[in-house]
Amino acid sequence: QVQLVESGGGLVQPGGSLRLSCVTSGSTFRFTAMGWYRQAPGKQRELVAGITPGGSTTKYTDSVKGRFTISRDNAKNTVSLLMNSLKPDDTAVYYCNADPPYSDWGQGTQVTVSS
Repeated sequence: QVQLVESGGGLVQPGGSLRLSCVTSGSTFRFTAMGWYRQAPGKQRELVAGITPGGSTTKYTDSVKGRFTISRDNAKNTVSLLMNSLKPDDTAVYYCNADPPYSDWGQGTQVTVSS
């Protein structure tokens, strides 16, 4: 069973930045495409960014293109999400998981963008 532990969320003003981190367990991380997902109140969970196992290819949902950057460190079993120019609509609980996701999820990390 893979464990996923997210951190780095918080309260930030519009236009600000945050860096989220996720540490995972398991020996297959370096072979697994990973993603960052988010779920806002009353909305379905969505994939916002994805990265291939080797890190050479990334993808983003349209609403975060040019503002978010996903990266990974296979030596440390970590995946990160750098979020710049944050907007109130980015407010959500953010999760990391495989892409497509495992059935189990971590606790997530809350990101609140508000003045």
